[in-house]
Amino acid sequence: MNEKYIPLYRKYRPQRLEEVVGQEHIKKALKNAIELNKISHAYLFTGPRGTGKTSTARIFAKSLNCKEGPTINPCGVCENCIDITNSTPMDVIEIDAASNRKVEDAQNILEKVMYAPVNSRYKIYIIDEVHMLSTTAFNALLKTLEEPPKNVIFILATTEVHKVLDTIKSRCQRFDFKRITTDDIVKHLRYIADNENINITDDALYTIAKNSAGGMRDSIALLDQLSVLDGDEAISTDDINNLLGRLSFDTLNSLADKIVNSKPQEAVEELEKIYNSGNEPVQILTNLMDYLKNLLIVKNCKQEIAFELTQANDAQVKALTVQAENIETHQIVFLIDKCADYIKELKLTNNPRLWLEVAIIDLANLTENTLLVELQNRISRLESGNVQPVKVTSCKTAQISSMKPKMHGTEHAKPDIVLHKNEEKVQASEKAPEKVSVSSEQKEEKPHSSDDFSPMPMSKHSDGVDIAVLWGRLLDNVHSAPTRALLKQWANPVKIWPDETILTMKNEIFLNQVQSGAKKQAVVDAVNALFSQENSNVVIRLPHPNDVQVKPVQSAPKNAETPEPKPSPVMKPVQMEPEVTQEEVEEVKEDFQKPAGVGSTSKLKPSVHSDNVNMVLDVFEGKVIE
Repeated sequence: MNEKYIPLYRKYRPQRLEEVVGQEHIKKALKNAIELNKISHAYLFTGPRGTGKTSTARIFAKSLNCKEGPTINPCGVCENCIDITNSTPMDVIEIDAASNRKVEDAQNILEKVMYAPVNSRYKIYIIDEVHMLSTTAFNALLKTLEEPPKNVIFILATTEVHKVLDTIKSRCQRFDFKRITTDDIVKHLRYIADNENINITDDALYTIAKNSAGGMRDSIALLDQLSVLDGDEAISTDDINNLLGRLSFDTLNSLADKIVNSKPQEAVEELEKIYNSGNEPVQILTNLMDYLKNLLIVKNCKQEIAFELTQANDAQVKALTVQAENIETHQIVFLIDKCADYIKELKLTNNPRLWLEVAIIDLANLTENTLLVELQNRISRLESGNVQPVKVTSCKTAQISSMKPKMHGTEHAKPDIVLHKNEEKVQASEKAPEKVSVSSEQKEEKPHSSDDFSPMPMSKHSDGVDIAVLWGRLLDNVHSAPTRALLKQWANPVKIWPDETILTMKNEIFLNQVQSGAKKQAVVDAVNALFSQENSNVVIRLPHPNDVQVKPVQSAPKNAETPEPKPSPVMKPVQMEPEVTQEEVEEVKEDFQKPAGVGSTSKLKPSVHSDNVNMVLDVFEGKVIE
């Protein structure tokens, strides 16, 4: 009977530091530590699986405990070397932290740490997957890791170093194992294949190396699995794809071609063939996403870099190059992103085939819908369709300055400039002494919405005739006489416009009275009547430093047309005589500020109250306490 078969990853486990594939920085550091006799009491080996952490820990232990050591070249024939090679040493204890993670297990280690080595120079503890230890077990090891007994060395190995306590990491010398490069894996696989007489192509070895994600152990295990297929013909990439359930390049190329050219019906027919061949839905989309990644690389990288990153042969890179000419980079990225989303959906659904078909149809339609040129054409059509003639007012100070520089020096109010729909010139209002023409280039410039860029409206210097007229008409629409009188004396308009009306009150007391209740509703009703609309937006606030006082024009034309929406025009102060005399105002203020308490008596009786007192009582909803 033949001897018991030994898996290739165990048979070709490195026995010396120079046999470790890759990790040159770690091999150099450990060799120098041995030669200089600078052996630490604790080491932390971290990195992806299959990169040589445990193998390096055993080799390091063998180098320290060899009869001829410490040496970087252990003999391999002494008792200690043979025991370590056969995993039966007495003084090198390997512990799997995944199954020995309790605090009792840590205490068991601490009890045995105190004993001296039996027949070796060092007593070495190799704790694999150390991140699996519980927090209590970690804390139990802290003091011993910091100051272990003489001739005791701890070597901790983990794939998830972020789960190891910082207090543990700070007590160890840390060595980070990197992923092994594809070229190094292929060279080592070729060495093993030649020694084991495995007939396999170089392309197949590259496929194995790419599938292992930088782990040597996974690569050797896959080669061992493929060795049973060895026959008259060399093992090819198709054999690996069939074994792993992966799609061949030609199959993926055909499916991607249907997607790139927006042929959903043909894509579904191709998908049916792939699915009926026994491929899993998640695997199909995963392979398609990997293919699209290679397509993205070929689209954006030079040919030399594309060969290195995709690990594809000449014919495959040529096919990717041809296909990349029919699709843009942002479309490939979008397809990859959608593939990732559908892969997540497939892992959660109970009907994966349904979602697989939906994914392929969606991908086949996305390419056409995301064509950049078409999107640009759509934007152009939308922009051209939304261009409407607008009115240009003098509040656009920058534009008026460029059209008529001399206006800055005039003492008169700046004229209201209006661009009419059917004219190509700008006419000033009736008070303007001259006309200003606008060039066709200036007229065709696309206007910007004032809502997008302007700050909170303030009453800035500009033509104020319109807002004064509107202010007078708004006051006429206030049906409550006390409210109208209060607004005339204490309110100032900042903006009167269909979309928003802003008023300021000179005193916080009056502001509180008008901000809510019947008086606020009276103002809203007046604005509604002014612009023939409902639910007008009325803002009443305290004045800002830049606000300019505006008085209503007494002789506002009744049949004046309500202006169309435009930036809020404002004006310089216009001196008008108020309807309420100063003596009446003083009487109102004096009466309002008079303290009234319980038991206080007013000399004025309701029957002899003046009209002003009655107005104050109505405005502030007060009463006279006798």
